[in-house]
Amino acid sequence: MEAEIAQLVTTGATTVVGLMATEAWTQLRSRLAGLLGRGRDAEEVSAELEEIRVEVVRADGDTELVGDQTAELRNRIRRLLRQEPDAAGELRALLEEFTPRQPRQVVITHTVNTIDHGTVNGTVIMTGPVHGTIGQHPAPPGN
Repeated sequence: MEAEIAQLVTTGATTVVGLMATEAWTQLRSRLAGLLGRGRDAEEVSAELEEIRVEVVRADGDTELVGDQTAELRNRIRRLLRQEPDAAGELRALLEEFTPRQPRQVVITHTVNTIDHGTVNGTVIMTGPVHGTIGQHPAPPGN
């Protein structure tokens, strides 16, 4: 159970930080403030969350700064779940509601590379899954 809560804390913080730069943030912020601010003024908690969002948006690719803000949220979520374990279900429902759904796709690729009756003077690189045998053939005489 402890590992599940740790995963929820990490996923929750990462997901919230990712949503801070989206249109969904306005709705999420007020709902998250209500969840995190139990017993506190929701407006105050909302303002604190907005400060974190401003830092994330200003980070402009600075992964260390975004990591710091994610850690701040992780600590807040962890404190909430320690004080009120029942809040885990509410957090899961909130994340489920606001996490963008990605359609599941199965992509099957088949790659065939053939060098036939030619001369290659250099390295041949094949990437992707390899099924079968890749062999090295001796160079023709005179090369």
